[in-house]
Amino acid sequence: MVKWIVILLIVAAVASLLGFNAISGAAMTGAKILIGILLILFLLVILGIVVIA
Repeated sequence: MVKWIVILLIVAAVASLLGFNAISGAAMTGAKILIGILLILFLLVILGIVVIA
């Protein structure tokens, strides 16, 4: 999942530099959603609710 976040952030940065604002915004939105999911999963693991076997 972290790999996808990095890819989306790179796509957003390149698209922004080239002037493709719509693509940049879409990539940033996708990255934000994935970061949110990753943070929620991380907190669940830290609190011990999700057990990784």
